[in-house]
Amino acid sequence: MGAIMGLQRYHRKRDFGQTPEPKGSVTARRRAGLRFVVQKHAARRLHYDFRLELDGTLKSWAVPKGPSLDPADKRLAVHVEDHPLDYGSFEGVIPEKQYGAGPVALWDRGTWSPDGDPRRGYREGHLKFSLSGKKLRGGWALVRMKGRGEEGKEPWLLIKERDAEARPGHGADLLEEAPQSVKSGRTVEDIAAGRKKAQPHAKLTRAAPAKRIAVSVGEPVRALPAHLEPELATLVDTAPADTGWLYEIKYDGYRVLARIDGRKVRLYTRKGLDWTARFADIARDLAARDLGPAWLDGEVCVLDSRGRTSFSALQRVLSDASKGPALYFVFDAPFLHGRDLRALPLTARRDALESALGTLDARSTLRFSAALVASGKEVRAQACKMGLEGVIGKLATSPYRHERTRNWIKLKCRQRQEFVIAGYTPPGGSRHGLGALLLGVHEKNGELRYAGRVGTGFDHATLVALEQKLSRLRTDASPFSRPPAGRLARDVHWIKPTLVAEISFAEWTHDGHVRQASFEGLREDKPQAEVTREVPREIPQAREGARRAAARPGAAKVARGSPPMVGGVKISNPERLVYPEADITKLMVAEYYARVAPRLLPYVAGRPLSIVRCPDGTKGPCFFQKHVGDYQIPGIDVAMIQDSTGRNPYIVANTAKALIGLAQMNALELHVWGSKAATLERPDTMVLDLDPDPELPWAKVVTAAELTRTLLDELGLDSLVKTTGGKGLHVVVPLERRHSWDEVKGFAQNVATHMAKTLPEQFTATVTKARRRGKIFVDYLRNTRGATAVAPYSLRARPGATVATPLSWEELSAKIPPSAFTIATVPERIAKKKDPWADYERHRQRLTAAMQRALGR
Repeated sequence: MGAIMGLQRYHRKRDFGQTPEPKGSVTARRRAGLRFVVQKHAARRLHYDFRLELDGTLKSWAVPKGPSLDPADKRLAVHVEDHPLDYGSFEGVIPEKQYGAGPVALWDRGTWSPDGDPRRGYREGHLKFSLSGKKLRGGWALVRMKGRGEEGKEPWLLIKERDAEARPGHGADLLEEAPQSVKSGRTVEDIAAGRKKAQPHAKLTRAAPAKRIAVSVGEPVRALPAHLEPELATLVDTAPADTGWLYEIKYDGYRVLARIDGRKVRLYTRKGLDWTARFADIARDLAARDLGPAWLDGEVCVLDSRGRTSFSALQRVLSDASKGPALYFVFDAPFLHGRDLRALPLTARRDALESALGTLDARSTLRFSAALVASGKEVRAQACKMGLEGVIGKLATSPYRHERTRNWIKLKCRQRQEFVIAGYTPPGGSRHGLGALLLGVHEKNGELRYAGRVGTGFDHATLVALEQKLSRLRTDASPFSRPPAGRLARDVHWIKPTLVAEISFAEWTHDGHVRQASFEGLREDKPQAEVTREVPREIPQAREGARRAAARPGAAKVARGSPPMVGGVKISNPERLVYPEADITKLMVAEYYARVAPRLLPYVAGRPLSIVRCPDGTKGPCFFQKHVGDYQIPGIDVAMIQDSTGRNPYIVANTAKALIGLAQMNALELHVWGSKAATLERPDTMVLDLDPDPELPWAKVVTAAELTRTLLDELGLDSLVKTTGGKGLHVVVPLERRHSWDEVKGFAQNVATHMAKTLPEQFTATVTKARRRGKIFVDYLRNTRGATAVAPYSLRARPGATVATPLSWEELSAKIPPSAFTIATVPERIAKKKDPWADYERHRQRLTAAMQRALGR
């Protein structure tokens, strides 16, 4: 009976006097094997119809982005009405004005085998099965999401199982590599054009996974550098007081850089020693993830019984005295998927790296180094309480540099550094091997200075092994420029200063010796000539950035010829640092708005604006301003608007000069009304602001936007998407100027409520913070009269100078974080890429009563 009802819905939607689709009926299969088909359907939106034969019909799901061979890509699959079995061979064009109008290609077909009882799995919303098709093979699952939605349109997820047919990191390649029909060899374009045969270039094959750029941030590189110098951290005494820093555990291991080129992986120490053979398991795991061409930066460590990284445990693994697994904690990606990410902010590099690594199970030797969100002082205190070595702080907006910088800082719990071993004493009592090591550090003139001795931290095996190494290096002369004398030199065996030891200690004495020292292990990755006493430096301050900015050629010109002109506007205090952590000046902000004006103006011209002004830059107080006030802002127009305080003058920016004038008045952010001043009471934009819990990963926000788009599409509404410059996304619906504010706000609220009801574990329509934990708030209040939304291409007053950036739906990806779109990258993006919102005006549409009914209103 269920199958019959399914076909009744199918019949109800179609006029079989007009459409070539088969009418069909419930059919009992006469031969063995359950059929599956996937049809590529270029209807109002391109999608793939995934169909499984069961109980005489084809159970059907619409998959907007198509099936993915990557198990990490959980593809939305909207359950639709059952189709007749005859539909499994349908290919053709559904005429205009018919349901699903557009060309249909038979993209794949074959048989499927359920894992367990398929009826029960289908009924309970968890269907596991294997496919044997021309293109899709192996294990798959369809999982119904919580919340049933409207009848016949429940949201499910189509997920590839992890098996030999999976293609991690290249899940969508098959869609591009093999777009043709398995029936005719034609593409949907061929079918739409009425061609009976495929174009000459079309060739139907089961595509092998091809190299795909998983990130589109950064610059493409023709050849991966053969060698790479790592960025090194500067030792400091105290944590920075300002925000904008990320903190990671200071790992107790070996710094390792991974060079990945295709399936070839080499692991290098910070000084270029090839240690691939030593960490072969790590190299194999990296090769399996298809990250290259890439250079990754991280630390190889071994965990002790308490789950802490242990340098001595790592030493035992390297000496084959222990077979414990070494782990690679990856924290940066200077190059990834053939792109140079070094100029991007740290947050953008880390987001791209985390997405590229994907899900890492406990069996993997790879780990993504998590960042700690707290003040540096709190993070350090907690690390010390846990008995860790310390923490590393990194400026969130900093690029990757091949030198020691103050963008990366070390905060230690107990002092610890490398020392040159210059001699040793014989053991005493029942001890074997040696008694103590004599330590040294190099002075600026290259001389080796005595720095004390260490006699603790050794186990028996280490003592014996060290003595064997040291005895082969014995020499008669002391390597120190001023050797210790008296009892300190008694019974000492001097050695050639070639070995480096890692030593922890309580403090330096006034004469430059270590106190309460403990041996941690040998450092095979550091040349002895580079060992000097580490001295804590000053924490980077904004004034240092100002000095660097003043030293730039452009800044020097400003000083001589100030005030400079940008687009006809004089820029006062052009060298003032607006984003001090990124060395971005007021002049650079004005120049940014001048460059993006052609793209930005269509979305702000004629509209009332509110602005965020930061007279002292983002480190000082910023404030929201709606009215013009007493300021003389070059180039702006004024719209008199009745609001809650009376009739007031609102800012309107109709020209590039107006945008630059706002920058001259220290405006960073531009927020627009959803209507034009001339038609103030007829909004022409509906914005659904997807505002996530701060702890939610970016991938969840991307999925939420795609779900929102799917719902709007089912209602018959086109939508666009843009980043906000923060952690959220705006889904934007252009409207005809025919609705009132109450109508638009009411409709947006109904959409938000429907999403929260359908998928309560993912969405909420409630403003209350407590209700938003772990969820995404669908903020419909942006559609209230007087409310605003950040304008496309507006800067944000956030670290890194991020930009609210329009995207195409196709490029929205968990692999491209919002931090990738900044004042530095967006102008270049505009210059090189087609406008993703070029057809904005053609998308204007109206809200209907039928849509409201579909939302249950």
